[in-house]
Amino acid sequence: MRALVVEDELRLAELIKRGLERAGYTVELAATGSTGLSAALTGGFDVVVLDAMLPEMDGFEICERLRRAGETVPLLMLTARDSVTDRIRGLDAGADDYLTKPFAFGELTARLRALVRRLPPTPATTLTVGDLVLDTEALTATRAGVQLDLTARELALLEVLMRHAGQVLTRTAIVDEVWDFATNPSSNVVDQYIRYLRRKVDRPFDRSDIETVRGLGYRLRAPSHHVP
Repeated sequence: MRALVVEDELRLAELIKRGLERAGYTVELAATGSTGLSAALTGGFDVVVLDAMLPEMDGFEICERLRRAGETVPLLMLTARDSVTDRIRGLDAGADDYLTKPFAFGELTARLRALVRRLPPTPATTLTVGDLVLDTEALTATRAGVQLDLTARELALLEVLMRHAGQVLTRTAIVDEVWDFATNPSSNVVDQYIRYLRRKVDRPFDRSDIETVRGLGYRLRAPSHHVP
């Protein structure tokens, strides 16, 4: 298991490296945002531990650039700031999990194990629901042949809805598949991202396929077999 740790605090970076090596990881260190991005883009890592505040390029920009480049490696962001705004910003940039400093090392390794377990056991496929097409390998989506401009988190949410088209998904079920276990299902993060998807996936096409099922959750309407 290979891990990339991008952290400019040398002492903390070495502590994380030693701890991960004891847990069985092969660890590479990077001390700046630019060197971290270059290392991550070479591929071959099973997980990346990324500090939010770095010289030359911050962790948020690194996340965005990696996801735009199609890099799907699990990203765990470290930060000394514990505001909801920073957390949402990191997740929206493409991070898969978020851990605030100081942290217990056992929690870090547990979160990394959870991220690695989420990796798909089989090659990615193309999902199609009506005129919606999602390429989970290229991380692209189209509707009626039109490219959709979606963030990594929006793509992940759309994928869950498409895989369960016609089924009602509770907020808890959506959080379990799209966010990390520390996200509170009672928060409005799911509702917020459903609104984002509707603005990009439904409204420009005069559709309302992402449905709210009152008291239960959300559902992507399955296409009818009837041809008008």
